[in-house]
Amino acid sequence: MLKVYQTDKIRNIGVFAHGGAGKTSLTESMLFAAGAVTRLGKVDEGTTTTDFQPEEIKRKITINATLAPCEWKNHKINIIDTPGYSDFIGEVKATIRAVDAALIVLCAVSGVEVQTEVGWELASNAGIPKVAIINKMDRENANFYRVLDNMKSTFSENVVPIFLPIGAEASFSGIVDLVRMKALSFDATGKVTESDIPADLQDSTGTYREAMVEAAAEADDSLLEKYLEGEELTQDEVLLGLKKALHAGTFVPVLCGSALKMIGVASLLDLIVDNLPSPAELPAVAGSNLTAEPLAALIFKTLADPYVGKLTFFRVFSGIMKSDSYIYNANKEKEEKIGSILIVRGKTQDTVTEVHAGDIGALAKLQESSTGDTICRKDKPSQLEGISFPEPTLALAIAPKSKGDEDKLGSALSRILEEDPTLKVEKNVETKETLLYGMGEMHVDITIEKLQRKFGVEVGTADPKVPYRETIRTSVQVEGKHKKQTGGHGQFGHVWLTVEPLEGKDFEFEEKVFGGAVPRQYFPAVEKGVREAMADGVLAGYPATNIKVTLYDGSYHTVDSSEMAFKIAAAMAFKKGVEKAKPVLLEPIMNVEITVPEQFMGDIIGDLNGKRGRILGMEPQGRLQIIRAQVPLSEMFRYAIDLKSITQGRGSYRMVFNQYEEVPQRIAEDIVAKKAASSNQG
Repeated sequence: MLKVYQTDKIRNIGVFAHGGAGKTSLTESMLFAAGAVTRLGKVDEGTTTTDFQPEEIKRKITINATLAPCEWKNHKINIIDTPGYSDFIGEVKATIRAVDAALIVLCAVSGVEVQTEVGWELASNAGIPKVAIINKMDRENANFYRVLDNMKSTFSENVVPIFLPIGAEASFSGIVDLVRMKALSFDATGKVTESDIPADLQDSTGTYREAMVEAAAEADDSLLEKYLEGEELTQDEVLLGLKKALHAGTFVPVLCGSALKMIGVASLLDLIVDNLPSPAELPAVAGSNLTAEPLAALIFKTLADPYVGKLTFFRVFSGIMKSDSYIYNANKEKEEKIGSILIVRGKTQDTVTEVHAGDIGALAKLQESSTGDTICRKDKPSQLEGISFPEPTLALAIAPKSKGDEDKLGSALSRILEEDPTLKVEKNVETKETLLYGMGEMHVDITIEKLQRKFGVEVGTADPKVPYRETIRTSVQVEGKHKKQTGGHGQFGHVWLTVEPLEGKDFEFEEKVFGGAVPRQYFPAVEKGVREAMADGVLAGYPATNIKVTLYDGSYHTVDSSEMAFKIAAAMAFKKGVEKAKPVLLEPIMNVEITVPEQFMGDIIGDLNGKRGRILGMEPQGRLQIIRAQVPLSEMFRYAIDLKSITQGRGSYRMVFNQYEEVPQRIAEDIVAKKAASSNQG
């Protein structure tokens, strides 16, 4: 049974970076320095605490946000390691909602990259303090000062170093602590040894210390007054000012180090405990009927496993979660019994009797609760703000490879959707396909791997079919006659139909028969025959639409006529009529809204023009531009990949159906030919 931590002894920090900056290695180094793990795992060897899923080990990247608590100076630090690739942005958004501070990791070679900016902006929008660390200072071409300049030019906040590197690349050996004006060196376990600052660094150190002291002074009126009067601030005053500035978000401290060499890791842990806010120092979170005492916790992550069942991760915002008790789901209005509360570190689990406000834990096998839900007490219900997840845009048609696995696939998909709110499954009635939507190619590929590994369902994939429609451009009058003599009763049905275009409506049937040429009891059969023929189309087998059919004449036989005969006659007439009425193919046109940085607008507009798109307008939104356009659906299935390529992952889009429009003749001929070829093969 693990120790229970009070609110003021807890720190919650999310680790954010672009893929390859070393955030998983840094997380591992923090765990090792704190004694939470006994061996320093390596990403390349697949042995880190937080990248333990088979898909992560195989690709050597982080896919899931993973909790990894450790203890430092009698404080509990809940570290959440997050993915660094845009396909898994949902994991980052969920983590932002659960933590109180962001650790932004940058590579000393690559500097600010796309997901650095994304993590930074999400943390800024959430109003949580940020700490930046320039990692991989031991790498070839590492340059702390170049990356620092890169950060200052990219971000508007007051980015100020509090540590400086001693050496770089192979000669990187330690850091200068600008607060205490000491040189720090580290052994292989991260243990720190203090010494005087090397003589060759004294001058540059003074300049950077002055900038740091100024940032500290600006956070407090009395310190600023003292500073402006030329008085020296004490070390305690500098620390106080920096902490105030950090909490207020007016200052982002920049650290440096090497996760693999354990340089700067202990100093980072010190800063987290000494300077980042505990949940007790934060304002109360908004939630109806919420006071300091009643339980209110938010579920920010769900893990679905076919063997151990569902694992539900929660952050307590007020009150105390106790094991072996009842909780109330405010969103679903359902009560659930809970057993042990779990403290999870990567794939290991231990139990705890209770979890206090500010802490993070997990519950096993909850039936009703899912990501974004509030869990509380039934007698004092409250509801916290949920999590806003992006809409998935890349679709693939999926089907089980083994016949009879449809139910198994449906069950597996529902479990996977519980785990990942950025996935969506849709059954397309027209194309009879199951569509799996994800945030990008890698996201969908990994989901398909999980379906096989976790749930034993192999699926085949294809690009989705476009739900084309058919219609006509002119009005015709046409005859349909079904006559068959088979001995005894024969079959006889005879109709004359007017088939004409119909604006703004899928289908309309009318009868204008005079003199009983077709008896009334056969009218429904005629309509049914037309509707069935419409469903199969004429041009390329797609459903017909925007057509009016009028039954105006015909004949019948008192013995041989039947509903079936008139249904067949009507279908024959309709198909013949459509062939004569200048049939055309229609395609769905989508309203598309694309949000991109301004520098990519020209490329985006050029690409949309190449996709037969019509630009409707543009408008600025802060540093971004919103482009509105109408584009055929057939051109948009792979747009998530194209947009990522054009904007280096900085763009996003959403689209909704607008209307059907005629397909250009050359493209229509190609579609009809392909459909005919596939029908012949079938």
